Amino acid sequence: MSRAKSVLSGILVLAVVGGLASGAMSADPIRVAYVDPLSGPFAATGENGLKQFRFAADQINRAGGVLGRQIEIVPFDNKVSPQESLIQLKKVIGDGIPFVFQGNSSGVAHAISDAVLKHNERNPGSRVLYLNYSAVDPALTNEKCHYWHFRFDAHADMKMAALTDVIKAKTKIKKIYVIGQDYSFGKAVAEAAVSMLKAKRPDIQIVGNELHPIGKVLDFSPYVQKILASGADAVITGNWGADMVNLAKAANDGGLKVPFYTYYAASDGVTAAIGAAGIDRIRLVHETNPGNPSAPKALGDYITGYKKVNHEGDVNQPRINTGVNMLALAIKKAGTVDVDKVAAALEGMEWTTLGGDQVVMRREDHQLQMPIYISVHTNKGITYDFDNSGFGLSLESKIDRAKATQPTTCKMARPG
Repeated sequence: MSRAKSVLSGILVLAVVGGLASGAMSADPIRVAYVDPLSGPFAATGENGLKQFRFAADQINRAGGVLGRQIEIVPFDNKVSPQESLIQLKKVIGDGIPFVFQGNSSGVAHAISDAVLKHNERNPGSRVLYLNYSAVDPALTNEKCHYWHFRFDAHADMKMAALTDVIKAKTKIKKIYVIGQDYSFGKAVAEAAVSMLKAKRPDIQIVGNELHPIGKVLDFSPYVQKILASGADAVITGNWGADMVNLAKAANDGGLKVPFYTYYAASDGVTAAIGAAGIDRIRLVHETNPGNPSAPKALGDYITGYKKVNHEGDVNQPRINTGVNMLALAIKKAGTVDVDKVAAALEGMEWTTLGGDQVVMRREDHQLQMPIYISVHTNKGITYDFDNSGFGLSLESKIDRAKATQPTTCKMARPG
């Protein structure tokens, strides 16, 4: 071979190798839709969630991605409206995105879940998977369950069972006021509170049971005055986002100093709004170790890494990390992004959370089974605070997974 031919051959080899490498590096990303509020009164909640999704995906991508492909989180603003969510879902499907995460508002969740079920029945060649990371109306994994919906948070009844166990032991509590947002989740919380307290503490009087418009009450002072007038010893609320921030501010301003038992009274401005007035008085039920007074190493490292790139945000939903990683593992096990095969891989899947808990996606209803935590708002022994406020959640008790498990009425039809 002449020198000229040798050089030419070398160039061709380099071009081929370079082309292969370029092809590997430029493989299309696996796109995952994030449909949640990015504008309006709940934008702070949605934006913080989006950052947590992107951080979780970045961690996977830096480790090599999935099937040689990167995960790309694609945001869609649903303004926490069921109607707008259906519009955004059509865009997701039109863009050919097979996986949809959503969590804020069970009203939205019902709309998306119903739409996904209908779409998949009519379009078996282009199915999508609905991955619910935070909408906790129990109906979604009971009478409204279906094969294409998976939930990564504990539902409202699982959480209320834990909260009412705590209240059961507080013998000084004789009167409780229940207040929540007027939609399916708020109604589910109220119904569970009343029925479980009746069973566990029949001596407790429900002195108020009120629903208010979601996202529309700027001043909760009139509601606080009604709670004060009722003589309540404690309050139960499932309020989240701006409604929890404004309720906390009104409670502080109105001098309401009774214990609050809550689902979402932390982060996204809530912790800062509660401040010193809530020390040892506000309790929250959630799905993961709060990181205080001591954090499992994986959780502590994750929060520290997140805060380096998102100083103003919080890791307030570690289940986002769980959901994204379980999806990635399901794709890896399936060897494809084919929705049917990924859904099958998710069923029964086990995962170890950042907090070190072993969780499992129950095959019967696609409800993730997990332990439940009860934490208290405080500034004592807080390493990982919320809202950069110096206040955070400190662990008080943990309910093991076996005890936190609830039965299901789900009768799921599987694809033939």
